[in-house]
Amino acid sequence: MVAKAYTVAFQGVDARRVEVQCAVSPGLPSFSIVGLPDKAVSEARERVRAALTSMSIALPARRITINLSPADLPKVGSHFDLPIALALLAALDILPADEVARTIALGELSLDGGLVSVIGALPAAITASQFDSRLVCPASCGAEAAWVSTVEVIAPVSLLACVNHFIGRSILAPAEPGEVVNSLISRDLRDVKGQERAKRALEIAATGRHHLLMVGAPGSGKSMIAARLPGILPPLSAEEALETSMIHSLAGLLSEGGISRERPFRTPHHTASMAAIVGGGRTAKPGEISLAHHGVLFLDEFPEFTRTVLETLRQPIETGDVVVARANAHVRYPCRFLLVAAANPCKCGYLADPGRACGRAPLCGDDYLGRISGPLMDRFDLHLEVPPVGVEELTLPKQGDPSEVVAARVRAARDIQDARFSNHENCRVNADAEGALLEEISRPDAEGAAVLMRAAEKFKLTARGYHRVLRVARTIADLEGSAGVKVNHLAEALSFRLFGEHR
Repeated sequence: MVAKAYTVAFQGVDARRVEVQCAVSPGLPSFSIVGLPDKAVSEARERVRAALTSMSIALPARRITINLSPADLPKVGSHFDLPIALALLAALDILPADEVARTIALGELSLDGGLVSVIGALPAAITASQFDSRLVCPASCGAEAAWVSTVEVIAPVSLLACVNHFIGRSILAPAEPGEVVNSLISRDLRDVKGQERAKRALEIAATGRHHLLMVGAPGSGKSMIAARLPGILPPLSAEEALETSMIHSLAGLLSEGGISRERPFRTPHHTASMAAIVGGGRTAKPGEISLAHHGVLFLDEFPEFTRTVLETLRQPIETGDVVVARANAHVRYPCRFLLVAAANPCKCGYLADPGRACGRAPLCGDDYLGRISGPLMDRFDLHLEVPPVGVEELTLPKQGDPSEVVAARVRAARDIQDARFSNHENCRVNADAEGALLEEISRPDAEGAAVLMRAAEKFKLTARGYHRVLRVARTIADLEGSAGVKVNHLAEALSFRLFGEHR
């Protein structure tokens, strides 16, 4: 008899269904797993054997063969333990084969039969929903998987509890989704004294998802300003929260099944490797750019990142996804993020202060910022010089709008963009607009067109730079509630561009 159970194999954020076939046949006693398993999957036979022994179930003295189909798809991870055990129990007539066959299962078995948490429960639940199957996973993963409301999620604490559920001895209630996680850290824009132009740039960046580069002396407040960005960004929509949580599920970052409606804010150190930033490793895991999907990727000390890491950002910034190619894997991860970078003007950081700058000024500034290539610099919509704040300004009372007021303006402008792009599947904010759509929504008035043309000729704007100015101008117009792009919108957009053109 051949019994079947189902599980999933992960390819990026996609979970492909895998059929787990179990045959118990005459022959010398053996327990083999075929179908391109990795080391963790091959070791499942020992964990399954021990777990069944803990339940006083002895394996027959026969040949047991587990086939993972399709056989040419690499099987990676310890989550194959539970489906292998279920298929084996069905083949031994301990569990009803038809009930097991309509189940997608994942979970690691401990030697005493307990179920250990695994990654990827949320993508697995989505796949189970597509195949009209129920999902069985460890109790610690149930709250995460239950966010997919169209699938029944059973989350036992042990293999014994799972068996009792299947045979009707002790029916388990379906798992409930976890709580919506809210951050307790609130950083207000009013905490930043001075730097009004930087606050304005931050508001524009948050509204249209425009990439921002800040250059300033040490202690001028670049990191402090960037840390206030999550407080003015609108919350994730239900669709965006699900997309982001799927990536975090694969990375094992969902805490107790909770899903956050706050946008990710990732801050990798400048010593991070290419695999850590872009994704990769032996199993092609998502990198920081994918973990920042629909959120913010803040790269402090930007020129200190290795040149190869910086250059790999160029394509994902444009396409919104990244393909991680390895010898045994070729997976795609979404990575539509807002890039915020901070840099000192030179190695010592005091290029603009003759009394503190090093003896190589100003050549040291050209060498240091020269680590950022022209094509990468061209991909920043907003270039901002952040001057030092005087001590006298630090003693003044807080000024400017608090984060909640700025967030309300950003939300109102985002609502305008939601209505504008409601019929465009791949376009959600102004930064996504291109081609005929960009021309339609950002066509300036006659005076603005003349100003833009003169600026493009004088400052040698690239085609990419020209279009990015239009996108930023459209965002500034949205913040003002203006239906059209006017000359003052273009002038402000150009003021945030020309530093990058002539750094």
